[in-house]
Amino acid sequence: MIEKDIIIVGGGAAGFFTAINAAEKNPQLKIAILERGKDVLTKVKISGGGRCNVTHAEFIPQELVLNYPRGEKELLGPFHTFMTGDTIEWFEKRGVALKIEDDGRMFPVSDSSQTIIDCFLNEAQKHGVEVLTNQPVTSLKPVGKGWEIQTKHELFSCEKVVLATGSNPKMWKVLEQLGHAVAAPVPSLFTFNIKDNRIKNIPGVVVKHVDVKVLNTTLESSGPLLITHWGMSAPSILKLSAYGALELAKMNYKFDIEVNFIGLSFLDAIVSLKTFKQELNKKTVYKFPQFDLPKRLWRELVLAANLAETMRWADLNKQQLEALAKQLTEAVFSVDGKSTFKEEFVTAGGVDLKEIDFKTYESKKHSNLYFSGEILNIDAVTGGFNFQNAWTGAYILAQNL
Repeated sequence: MIEKDIIIVGGGAAGFFTAINAAEKNPQLKIAILERGKDVLTKVKISGGGRCNVTHAEFIPQELVLNYPRGEKELLGPFHTFMTGDTIEWFEKRGVALKIEDDGRMFPVSDSSQTIIDCFLNEAQKHGVEVLTNQPVTSLKPVGKGWEIQTKHELFSCEKVVLATGSNPKMWKVLEQLGHAVAAPVPSLFTFNIKDNRIKNIPGVVVKHVDVKVLNTTLESSGPLLITHWGMSAPSILKLSAYGALELAKMNYKFDIEVNFIGLSFLDAIVSLKTFKQELNKKTVYKFPQFDLPKRLWRELVLAANLAETMRWADLNKQQLEALAKQLTEAVFSVDGKSTFKEEFVTAGGVDLKEIDFKTYESKKHSNLYFSGEILNIDAVTGGFNFQNAWTGAYILAQNL
């Protein structure tokens, strides 16, 4: 049997952040990370398109929590303890400078996730954290005041155990056997599969700001929209997928959305179109996009309104103006299925938040059992928020081990 003071199950971002902070606070502790695979930090490597979206430039806790469909209430206290600014300072103290992009996302200045991985590996080595790979956990049981952990290859004992295994169904089953309630996982952060002639031939088109709602629900969002080979993506869609994770799963990912491409009401759009009819009377509607819409999208919407390519603004009658306004402000698209956003897979689901003490991240059911990261039923919209949740929880947890 291998004996340690603290064992952290899971060699991802939350696991390493916990281990490093715990070892810094108490250098005497014998800490080991158990990783089920042959490599550690694999999700960090692919995150943010290989650049690692470390956090988001939102510095007010009350505003930051609004980006968490699950966990908003529970995270307010923790964010007052360890916030975005603390994350930036933590990395900068260890030689990793971060930068803010126009949309608020923060990346290492190197634009490479390897910078974050190297930082974690170096810090773990520097503080004597043992990293053991190919150690999938098969059982976890309380023994006296401590824990025994059985992997496929070894038996470990420790005083305290931290579970940082992310969305791992096998670990959730182990926790259910220990009496913890686990919310069933469903995908969050996914793109919409849409087959529609209006977008079929224009992949790559970006609209800077749209309003999107899922019909017959209260779900709505706004932001940039990207038209893809398979349908629609970008923040406006990803926010809907996160906040609607449970509801859209119940619909089996078959539903209709309404997209407003120009941010005006139907009636206001009519007023604008009548103005264009007067001012651009001799120009063809098809060739001259309005409302700052991308040319390719504008042309598809004009055709969808049954306007001929040769039609001039002066020739539009009331019904044709209304048909075009409807395409611009109330375009309905049928969603049939989802696709994973890039290579990142986030789930809604995990350990019931009522069973966690968010001052310490310790289980309320078992002493010396702690949780870090996405193993909890917390998830966020895209933009660095899932990582900030991991850093905050891991830091607070480490201070209380």
